[in-house]
Amino acid sequence: MAASDIWRIYEARLRRVSDHIHAHLDDELDTARLAEIACLSEHHWHRVYRAVHGETLAETVRRLRLHRAAGDLVTTDRPVREIAARWGYADLSSFTRAFKAGFGLPPARYRREGSHALFQSAITGETKDMYDLSIRSIPETPLVGIPHAGSYMAIGRAFEALYGMLFSRTLFDPAMRMIGVYLDDPDLVPEERLRSFACVTAAGGTVAEPPLESRRIEGGDYAVLRHRGPYADMSEAYRWLYGRWLPQSGRALRDAPVFEAYLNNPREVAPTDLLTEIHLPLKPAG
Repeated sequence: MAASDIWRIYEARLRRVSDHIHAHLDDELDTARLAEIACLSEHHWHRVYRAVHGETLAETVRRLRLHRAAGDLVTTDRPVREIAARWGYADLSSFTRAFKAGFGLPPARYRREGSHALFQSAITGETKDMYDLSIRSIPETPLVGIPHAGSYMAIGRAFEALYGMLFSRTLFDPAMRMIGVYLDDPDLVPEERLRSFACVTAAGGTVAEPPLESRRIEGGDYAVLRHRGPYADMSEAYRWLYGRWLPQSGRALRDAPVFEAYLNNPREVAPTDLLTEIHLPLKPAG
């Protein structure tokens, strides 16, 4: 069997496992069961998983659970103890230690003082801090990606599947940039019907065979807001961008999707060091 055929088999198995992990993050994840889903021994399964994803299964689960916990802290008023239990922490102290190690602040303080709080105070006019925003002319850019349906907070699931496919098909290039394309307004569309795409920039001649799809970034002017911090905090950045900056900018929106460019990798840097550029499409000035 050709090496490419073997990796196609691994691609399908990795996708099944990734789907299972994301669907059962709030359950006890049994490594033997995951190996069974992958149709590999536990020993070989862990080696293949780490080779493709760059982290162990335990590291993936811990990172994703803390990401979801941060989202709960920002978007709900659930007690911290309840959030800890929901995401697999038997006691509050162990959750607090893990969260502070990843996010730089203990959970309760993060809820009050995380990067989302800066945008909240800007929305209410309580601060005059300037944010890193510029107007850029972006050229049309080809992309290759896969669709994601549901919560935007869970698009990491699609990115994991995308990278597994790129590796298995020998299409991965370190120069590729991660791009998230978002088609719906989460304030208007029910979460289960939200549509988005996990993409990478595509080199010339890249063929997107199913389930990969070809897309593109439309060329034109964009307001580009650079956000530093956890992905869970970005909803407040969007509110500031639409609610404060846009009405005062003198610019009009263009009928094109919003997209995010991810400048570093959540597997390699702490959540507080994540850099994301939010691109808001604008009509030409004047």
